[in-house]
Amino acid sequence: MSPAPVAEAGAWVLGTRPEANRLVRFRFQFRDDRGAAGGRGSIRITPGDSLRFDVIGALGVGRGAAFIFGDSAIWAQPEEDIAKLVPNYPLLWAMLGIARNPAGGATIRRFSDPQVLAWQFALGADTVEYVRTGAPGGKLIADVRQAGRLIGRVETLFGPDGMAVSSRLTVPSAPARLDLRFTSTDTQATFEADIWAPPPPP
Repeated sequence: MSPAPVAEAGAWVLGTRPEANRLVRFRFQFRDDRGAAGGRGSIRITPGDSLRFDVIGALGVGRGAAFIFGDSAIWAQPEEDIAKLVPNYPLLWAMLGIARNPAGGATIRRFSDPQVLAWQFALGADTVEYVRTGAPGGKLIADVRQAGRLIGRVETLFGPDGMAVSSRLTVPSAPARLDLRFTSTDTQATFEADIWAPPPPP
């Protein structure tokens, strides 16, 4: 990999983002050393860096929701359950095939050949790495490390239309695995303002 300018990295990141609102529905399966759970969910994405994440377990048991702005949670309910599913929000964005901009002051490195494009964004011992193969199909692989420790790895597969069809997040420290299978994507979605408010208490 060789050094690359921030503007070049930013242009690539921008190309991974949706140009309009998007409503994505999915089925999920979560596994860790305590067992497995599955269910369904939805993700609402806006071009303005906002994301609403909702999940519900099988038979309607167990609900969770979060409002993510950039790389931070504005709110998450229940917070501990959302953190168990997704321990890092750049990893959640990567599960949708969307990359995040490098942090200010990060060192940017890049590699490309006809089959592969790879980026490394490093700020001290914290790194985010992306590998993109194939277009518009292929896959996106994302690794996030903090203080040199691997927080998680995402592998997202795309269909011929460029939309994500499935994704897997692996968290080695738990260990845990989250699999998403995307069942529909609405690229003409409209959202009411109240979706960004936390749900009322049960």
